[in-house]
Amino acid sequence: MRPTTPAQRSDALTALYPLLFVALWSTGFIGAKFGLPDAEPLTFLALRYLIVLVLMGGVTWATRAPWPRTALEWFHIGMSGLFIHAFYLGGVFTAISRGLPAGVTALVVGLQPVLTALGAGALLGERVRPTQWLGLALGFAGVGLVVAHKLVASVNGDALFAMLLPALLALVGITVGTLYQKRFCHSFDLRTGSVIQFLPCLAITALLASQTETMQVQWTGSFLFALGWLVLVLSLGAVSLLNVLIRGGSAVNVASLFYLTPPTTALFAWALFGETLTGLALLGMGLTVFGVWLARK
Repeated sequence: MRPTTPAQRSDALTALYPLLFVALWSTGFIGAKFGLPDAEPLTFLALRYLIVLVLMGGVTWATRAPWPRTALEWFHIGMSGLFIHAFYLGGVFTAISRGLPAGVTALVVGLQPVLTALGAGALLGERVRPTQWLGLALGFAGVGLVVAHKLVASVNGDALFAMLLPALLALVGITVGTLYQKRFCHSFDLRTGSVIQFLPCLAITALLASQTETMQVQWTGSFLFALGWLVLVLSLGAVSLLNVLIRGGSAVNVASLFYLTPPTTALFAWALFGETLTGLALLGMGLTVFGVWLARK
């Protein structure tokens, strides 16, 4: 048996990036569950962005990472960050903090792969094959089955719109951000790119938090754990993987991975919080995995 070459090992590692991204990204809802009781959503996110900027700024300075050459590159990278982070995360955290069940939030945001597929043809010239459309439809159906038992949670009808609006904003943000970055940000250094993406996120989120929230934080152990986890694992680890995936794959392939987030989050919630997994949820997980396989085939 011939020993594996460095190139083969690199290809094998690259093939694992989508699975690793899903696993890391899915912990975002868990981090929110730990942290939101001790801080309002925008305040929580502003702290997260600030720490990311300090850490990545230090890494950028220490490694002398290259910065974009033109102002237009700065603008495009910053705009993609606003959509993917500020709009998406701000919407998700605000919806959950207002009482929208995480399952409903996941289902609303779960429309993203379908919207991305619609935009990919018009904006990126990508051809979405019939099997991909079938995969996207099956994936969404699977997500619906996974969160079906949570949809029966009582939600006050008068407050439903106020809860749904941030989730819809998150859906638009992650969809537009994926298409925008694929269209305008062909290649950028992940270190300096992170700084450029999170700078406008911090500015906008902190401004909104100062006008709409008390900005008070209870520095409990669970909050510190959630903040550290979301900074290191989500904002640095998962976001870097997302940037790599957007750069190297089609928008539809990348977007389809988001279907795997609710089932994976449900597994984490079962393991960490003892939340039940119904037979319907398990069927939905299988359907989602098959749908994503078809969409990425």
